[in-house]
Amino acid sequence: MKKELVRRGIVDAVLMVLLAVIFAFNYMLFVVKNGFAPAGFNGIATMIEYKTGFSVGYFSLIINVPLCLFAFFTIDKGFAIKTFIFSVVYSVCLLILQTESVLSVISRFQYDAQGVDTIFPALIAGAVGGYVYGVSFRRNASTGGADVVAKFVSKKKPMLNFFWINFAINAVIALVSYFVYAEPDGSGGLLYDYKPVCLCMLYCFLSSMVGNSIIKGSKSAYKFLIITTHAEEIEREIFVKLKHSATKIQAEGAYSHSRLDVLLCVVNKRQLIEFRDILARYDRTFSFVETVNEIYGNFVNVKNEDNWVKKTLEKAEKVILPQKGEEKAQEVPSAEKKGE
Repeated sequence: MKKELVRRGIVDAVLMVLLAVIFAFNYMLFVVKNGFAPAGFNGIATMIEYKTGFSVGYFSLIINVPLCLFAFFTIDKGFAIKTFIFSVVYSVCLLILQTESVLSVISRFQYDAQGVDTIFPALIAGAVGGYVYGVSFRRNASTGGADVVAKFVSKKKPMLNFFWINFAINAVIALVSYFVYAEPDGSGGLLYDYKPVCLCMLYCFLSSMVGNSIIKGSKSAYKFLIITTHAEEIEREIFVKLKHSATKIQAEGAYSHSRLDVLLCVVNKRQLIEFRDILARYDRTFSFVETVNEIYGNFVNVKNEDNWVKKTLEKAEKVILPQKGEEKAQEVPSAEKKGE
């Protein structure tokens, strides 16, 4: 168990380093040249850098180190440590990328829309940012800044969605960017433009949407709830054709008060049609299907086990046959009673 925890900790640390490097490159390649604030405290840092030249890398360190300490004592120690690793690597990576020697190399890869079609770099940056947010949060970490604040709020109010809290914070930052990115109009005044606001909102919305999708996971499936009088036959077909098991629950009809069985079974998308074909062959069978976002747990891999179906059927028969024998035994006395 200890070795597994150590291994998982090392994997998480390495992953945080890689995500931080990706996030830093995302900022340098798609945000810097296109005049909009990305999201969260990083967006505040971007606006400060735009106005004063103070590096985002230094600002990230100044903000995130205290926030990580706060998270360590109020949220979760593992979360705080991984967020700290991300924040430090991101800041250092940004400072290296902003040095003249490195900047001269990566400048040829920077997306400079020059004020035309700047929606494209915002889309790319938002998608990459959402990926980083989602993966880091799945590993119980974050990118720092507003993510830590949102995590703290969602811990206190679990019903609130983490990414939508973050989006609300980012909406305020987007409004502030309206004043920050104002340009001189040549007569001593300032020319305000909603374009930076729209780009910031687009970035925030896309990153929240992508992050939410990653949090939910991609291992989706279908859950069938089947009410039937042919439970044994359907179970056999599921075993043989789909190599799946099912959970059987005894039930009673509310109107007829007749005995029914309820089968609960989760199948993957590729088996949906086959499952429906199985159910279509039986009368007095009602079912409905729901989408399952993700499946958790440790399950037996039966693809390479040739005897799995045979063993499962044998076990099922041992349970099914005695039950049927008991039912027949109960029927005989009642028949004899009628004869009397």
